[in-house]
Amino acid sequence: MTRPSLPQGMRDFYAETVQKRNYIFSTIKTVFELYGFQPLETPAMENLETLMGKYGEEGDKLIFKVLNNGLNDPKNTDKAKEGFEKLLLGKNTASLTERALKYDLTIPFARFVAMNHKQLLFPYKRYQLQPVWRADRPQKGRYREFTQCDADVVGSNALINEVELALMYHTVFTRLGLKQYVLKINHRKILAALAENCGGSQMLIPISNAIDKLDKTGLEKVKDLLRPSLTEQQVKLVEDYLMVTGTNQEKLMKIEKLFGDNTDAKKGIDDLKYILAKADLAHIEIDFTLARGLDYYTGVIFEAKAPREVQMGSIGGGGRYDNLTGLFGVPGIPGVGISFGVDRIYDVLEELNLFPSTLQQSVKALFFNLGEKEAEKAFELVQQLRNEGIACELFHEPAKMEKQFKFAEKKQIPFAVILGSRELESGKIVIKNLQQGEQHQLPLAELLPFFISL
Repeated sequence: MTRPSLPQGMRDFYAETVQKRNYIFSTIKTVFELYGFQPLETPAMENLETLMGKYGEEGDKLIFKVLNNGLNDPKNTDKAKEGFEKLLLGKNTASLTERALKYDLTIPFARFVAMNHKQLLFPYKRYQLQPVWRADRPQKGRYREFTQCDADVVGSNALINEVELALMYHTVFTRLGLKQYVLKINHRKILAALAENCGGSQMLIPISNAIDKLDKTGLEKVKDLLRPSLTEQQVKLVEDYLMVTGTNQEKLMKIEKLFGDNTDAKKGIDDLKYILAKADLAHIEIDFTLARGLDYYTGVIFEAKAPREVQMGSIGGGGRYDNLTGLFGVPGIPGVGISFGVDRIYDVLEELNLFPSTLQQSVKALFFNLGEKEAEKAFELVQQLRNEGIACELFHEPAKMEKQFKFAEKKQIPFAVILGSRELESGKIVIKNLQQGEQHQLPLAELLPFFISL
């Protein structure tokens, strides 16, 4: 018999974990709706052509492709063989796969907007809370199936959108207790200015991808990655760019000096100044080493970091992607969005012990089962409480008191309600506070008011 197991990078969630995740989801969803965003859901699978070529070379390698049906049919043997041979050469073929699990929520959202732009009211503000899949190497904070929470605005060039997204990050993280988070921002036009000074716009993607590896590989490795494409003078310019430090204002001054009157740099700097002035509550840190490897960003880019005492990567990110719907034949619809990495946020809250202690106390009371007549009356009372929105349950069978107390303790149920034969005769009931060890007796008529008053 095969021993049951899970695919690598996938997880089951116990009740405690689900409750904690729902706490995060609820917090994020509440803030999204506070800022006027509306919910949207897209399917788990997209056509492969929708996803491929949208995330850069590295991202494309991480897309989970879904094999076509019927490949084991003898009639399709030759096509399947041909498809697998092409796959081994790094090429995709429609005879083998035409669909894929979605890599993120942004590209499917762009596809949705492209398909429905004539019916949408712009600016259109949507949020999504759904799982995505990546064929990545599993490690701490990195899974092959994980949930993203995205908020995007399309149909608006106004920079106030970036300001609100920064403030949404601040509101969510503050409500979750992550008051020492850091929101790093940069601008793709500043990176474009760097590329222009290093040979032209065609260098933007290679330079951005190399810089994006800075935290993992270090400066010298980044320089080595650039040397085949750049002169030593240009590599030195990239190094000077990456070595810009100081306060936010000092960094902006140094970048202004480094790029002079470059039009792209000036636009990027002006945008960053605007956001700093309007979103001063957010813990913004300008970071010119922030590149984000996704090719579709065109303006401001964000990356949210956990408090420094936690060894964790990004817990959120996003940016402006004005040309995204143009990939689907619908140009001219600007957009900007952010994403929350729920799984990493969960790990951070767990490590910092920031989850509320009452999350597991969804059931307020356990009614003891002390006999047939007693249980019949207890079930009647249970239903009365449930009708008023008070979660409770009746122990499933008659059992010793000790067993029922242990059950309530393990489920972290705060109150035990005891209705034995004596209580049934007297018309009273015993309520025991299992956390404080106190108990008192009430008339049956006062049971509901007691729990309503909690």
